[in-house]
Amino acid sequence: MKKIDILKKGLFVENPIFILLLGMCSSLAITTNLTNAVGMGMAVTAVLIMSNMIISLLRKIIPNEIRIPVFIVIIATLVKCVQLLMNAYTPALYNSLGVFIPLIVVNCIILGRAEAFASKNGIFDSLLDAIGMGLGYTFAVVVISFFRELIGTGGISLLNPFDSSQVIFDLKLFEEYAVSLFTQPAGAFITLGCILGFVQWLKIRKSKKEGVSK
Repeated sequence: MKKIDILKKGLFVENPIFILLLGMCSSLAITTNLTNAVGMGMAVTAVLIMSNMIISLLRKIIPNEIRIPVFIVIIATLVKCVQLLMNAYTPALYNSLGVFIPLIVVNCIILGRAEAFASKNGIFDSLLDAIGMGLGYTFAVVVISFFRELIGTGGISLLNPFDSSQVIFDLKLFEEYAVSLFTQPAGAFITLGCILGFVQWLKIRKSKKEGVSK
């Protein structure tokens, strides 16, 4: 597989949320606003990159019988480091994401890539896989949060994850017509369902075009 294909796979072909349907808990819970989505995407991507690289380096010396517990220990250690760093440097984001930061340990995307890819491939390919999957996850949660915040509040805003006092942009579009349901848990399921339906429609349309061209 070409290097660029490994990178693109996580973004499009095997997007962890829109295609593989992994990491759904955080993608539904933290996508109430764009700032949360960007912050969680950065955290998951950082853990993915570090865990993939470490597991790839150690893959030949980790006994096959205990590989899953070893992967979990490595991931849990990295998540704790990220948690402490976020608490120190991004306290507002840390408090906003709450329990979902330590729950990155059980995120199926990270353990899945460790088992399916990093434990079987070299460090550079594992790095590319982690970047692709991390960007794919970030893209997905940003899209979900964009529609939830826009419809639920009538506007869209983004704060600097490292400095909550710095507003990158803050647009108020139709506050009087906002549907507050989309800021609630039910709104997350509705938004995700609509996006997944659109993705499936695109896949069916693409397969039909390929069938006609043949």
